[in-house]
Amino acid sequence: MSKKYDLFHLRNSNSGKEIQNNPVVSNSDVVEIEGEILKVIYISEDEAYAVFRVRDKEENIITVTGPLAGAFEGQEIKATGKWENHSEYGKQFKVEHFTLSIPKTAKGIEKYLSSGLIHGIGTKRAKLIVSHFKDKTIDILDNYSARLTEIPGLGRKTVESIRKSWNEQSSKREAIIFFQGLGISIPYCSKIFKQFGPSALKIVKDDPFLLAESIHGIGFTKADIIAKNLGIGHNDDKRLTAGVRHTLNKLSEAGHVCYPLNDFIRINAETLEISEEESKKSVRLALEKKTIIIDTLANHSGNKEYIYDSLMYYTETGLAKLIKNLLSVQTHKGMFLDNVKAENNRKILFNEEQLTAINNISKSPLSIITGGPGVGKTTIVGEIIRRATCANLKIALAAPTGRAAKRLNESTNHHAQTIHRLLKWDPISKNFVHGINNKLNTDILVVDESSMIDIALALNLFKAVKKGTTVIMVGDADQLPSIGPGNVFRDMIESKICPVTFLKNIYRQSSDSRIIPTAHAVNNGKVPDLFLTDDKKLTDFYWIEQNEPEKISKMILKLVAERIPKRFNLNPFRDIQVLTPMSKGNCGTIFLNELLQKHLNSSAKTSFSYGGKTFKTSDKVMQTVNNYDKNVFNGDIGFITAIHQEEKTFSVHFEERVVHYDFDESDELILAYAITIHKSQGSEFPAVIIPCIMSHYIMLQRNLIYTAITRAKKLLILIGTKKALGIAVSNCKIEPRFSGLLERLKGLSVSNNFCP
Repeated sequence: MSKKYDLFHLRNSNSGKEIQNNPVVSNSDVVEIEGEILKVIYISEDEAYAVFRVRDKEENIITVTGPLAGAFEGQEIKATGKWENHSEYGKQFKVEHFTLSIPKTAKGIEKYLSSGLIHGIGTKRAKLIVSHFKDKTIDILDNYSARLTEIPGLGRKTVESIRKSWNEQSSKREAIIFFQGLGISIPYCSKIFKQFGPSALKIVKDDPFLLAESIHGIGFTKADIIAKNLGIGHNDDKRLTAGVRHTLNKLSEAGHVCYPLNDFIRINAETLEISEEESKKSVRLALEKKTIIIDTLANHSGNKEYIYDSLMYYTETGLAKLIKNLLSVQTHKGMFLDNVKAENNRKILFNEEQLTAINNISKSPLSIITGGPGVGKTTIVGEIIRRATCANLKIALAAPTGRAAKRLNESTNHHAQTIHRLLKWDPISKNFVHGINNKLNTDILVVDESSMIDIALALNLFKAVKKGTTVIMVGDADQLPSIGPGNVFRDMIESKICPVTFLKNIYRQSSDSRIIPTAHAVNNGKVPDLFLTDDKKLTDFYWIEQNEPEKISKMILKLVAERIPKRFNLNPFRDIQVLTPMSKGNCGTIFLNELLQKHLNSSAKTSFSYGGKTFKTSDKVMQTVNNYDKNVFNGDIGFITAIHQEEKTFSVHFEERVVHYDFDESDELILAYAITIHKSQGSEFPAVIIPCIMSHYIMLQRNLIYTAITRAKKLLILIGTKKALGIAVSNCKIEPRFSGLLERLKGLSVSNNFCP
């Protein structure tokens, strides 16, 4: 929703008369208003602030502001607060406390029934029911629901389903009204009941901060508003304890597994808006609750205390122990690959680096192969598969994302799958099938795109590796680190606990290709050759000089919608991907997605809106969180194939499978016509368009641009200024990710220490 709204020149939808300004009341008076919500003008993205229009008992139209996100049009509201005189919008009523009740007007009841709370009643059915029973609808549903059969178009099965849903909802009605009064919207009410069941009301009253941990979409900020509405103080122990987890989660989103304790206390104080003394108290409270652990780690400046979320601590220490156990075996299956060297009759000439990588596999149960595009990583994996097949060894290929696994499958002609599918998620036990007590039945495990693996996924993977298995980690250490916390691949390389082969010689390069040389030039800190020698001949890399973001966004639209499909015969939906460093601005994902959706998918027949986002059939979307129950994961890209308005569900086709969602689960998805470069890791696209401009200054880093370039398979287009590109290429500074894994791996007591 836009923040631009004209509060005093709207027209009353009921009477058609122009809405007048509020009656004059002293700003210092605490007063009470009561009436019907006529219109929702604005709700902030975090739902912390809303602007409503309310008609009171005296027929005055009032502008009401405050944390009212749980309410909707047609509901009855009773609120206490004060009048304020806004410099731009005039007199407004600022709510301090409010309660809601079931709507009484036909329009309000229709809105209530359409909210999605009652399964089986969507917009069309709500309209049918209310148009028949008018303002008596609630009474009919409560006491005479058999009369629903009077309505043309509602069969007996449908009526029975509606009656059942209404009766189930009736038992929750008191709790729902209470939740709405706390600023919890109807979709989140449904999620809370789904998670906590009959205990939902008691749990929320006792500790609303549990919502931040349990309900996707309700973070600490929303839970904090709910707590405030419940009367929980700013310095309450519950808030301070939950706040520590919140600050750690925010740091985790930035890639940190842990954080220096003294720095954390300062950041935590700023985040929670408390003093540093109160921040220290919050850490003590969290220690007592055992939700955090403080550990001393050695680094270049000596010993230092670091704070961990408890789960992160056990994840990191557990991973280090598992790697130690894997390396401790004297014999492993990779040793048998040496016996089949002579059987290579395919006349493939391996360079010295590649031979070293292949030979290293027999030296250790864990080895690493790293290098940029075109240096022969796939060729080596193919040779590993050939030798393992000749030695009758079982081999498994895996990658962190579906697209990376598919690419690995296509390039090796051997079955490959995501790590999640390799480990097999069990939705009943909420755990992977393969783990400590049920190891993977494989002799050789090759993991591609290993730089993408965060610390949690690494732990689950190594849990499932049995002793004697040979593990080969393949990836590009110069690309961006994982989206999730940790820097596992780089830490394993720097620890020197196993053989590491650095591939540098370009092995795969078409004489006409410019993508791979461009990628290597950037990775080596050089601005690539941006100009064509023959502008009449099609090539796979183009540079477009432009410094105005508005013109760049228009150019991107023209490239995606017209020029690339026409000249290169590529599909604008499936083949072309816009990659940008940031989410905000004219060249950010938010604006570009709205622009591309509007022009590329204007003919969509069905759509729905949820949480300020609109989705249409055929839209390109990306999953933003791991949903193990649906077997779909952060970074997976798909297309909306169907939207069912009455059932409030929709379907998304990911690779070779269809996943079904409720509307209130759409907050797990974003439009994906344009995605951030971070989100593109592990993927490869036929055509890639990358804006590179000075307004992205904070994100102009070598590994970011390098990662984006290496996503392009057939066509790469960079749009921006040479100055911005030069800054990105020269900026090789990598933001630190605090983790103790490197120190823990260095401290492993294993028989060999391999120096690459």
